[in-house]
Amino acid sequence: MSQKILLTSKEVNIILHRLACQLIENHNDFSNTVLIGIQPRGVFLAERIKTILENSYKVKEVTLGFLDITFFRDDFRRGEKVLEANQTKIDFLVENKKVVFIDDVLFTGRSIRSALTAIQSFGRPSTIELLVLIDRRFSRELPIQPDYRGRQVDVINNEKVVVNWSEKDGEDAIYLKEKDN
Repeated sequence: MSQKILLTSKEVNIILHRLACQLIENHNDFSNTVLIGIQPRGVFLAERIKTILENSYKVKEVTLGFLDITFFRDDFRRGEKVLEANQTKIDFLVENKKVVFIDDVLFTGRSIRSALTAIQSFGRPSTIELLVLIDRRFSRELPIQPDYRGRQVDVINNEKVVVNWSEKDGEDAIYLKEKDN
């Protein structure tokens, strides 16, 4: 499988700080805002954004939760592969809060559609925004667009975007890889 690096560790770090600054511009002190990382890979991005907001920009008490969308997916019972659920960790209500969904790659939009359904179990947010590290803009199947994007990437059908996080993969890097046939 051939691969090309899209973003290095340094570039990822710069983008994360830019995304954090954009959030601060729109949400100020975050007193009425919650961040929700979409399981599984959006969790790493959400934790990083929270850490940057609190440590680099001195935002106090950023509320962070993790949302598992497995049982809300429209392909839940469609394939041979058994889907494994992750853990939802939201110990607060989102009623009348500004919710920012955070995911690593926006591809078809189906994960976000599932997240929109799943979050209703925790209340009715006043607004929902979407922050993604990578926006695969020509792959959308649903009319869903990010409010905050790290990088927009044009990817053809036999390619995929792979996001590596140091916490899980030993490095911060984003690759464009050819899919195995």
